Amino acid sequence: MSHLSRLAVVLGAAALALPLAIPASAKGPGASKVISMVDTDNDGTIDLKEAQAVAGALFDKLESDKDGTVDAKELQGRVSKKALKAADPDSDGTLDKTEFLALVEARFKAADPDNDGTLDAKELKTPAGKALVSLLK
Repeated sequence: MSHLSRLAVVLGAAALALPLAIPASAKGPGASKVISMVDTDNDGTIDLKEAQAVAGALFDKLESDKDGTVDAKELQGRVSKKALKAADPDSDGTLDKTEFLALVEARFKAADPDNDGTLDAKELKTPAGKALVSLLK
């Protein structure tokens, strides 16, 4: 199976696992607060580019041992064990930045049922939107 095919399978599995991927303790900022933190163009919505920019900076912050990956401990409950496994195509128990951003993209797309390329507060309040928020907080 090619790398792209494996990645597509992983992203599909991650999207399907979204309702299970939200840790029970995931309490964080409300949808409007998340939008204000992520929405750099101030249009009242989040697009994928904005979400990935925040996620990329967060990855750099979380990646405390500077080995180029984040593990469950470094992710600090943002991703369940099941979701981590689903988003880890090389099965090394960690996510590199590309894998982490692919997970962000999968969760973004799952939270965007109208496929308009943006997420509003209502979409962020859905289970899929909350799963994305758990990665960005």
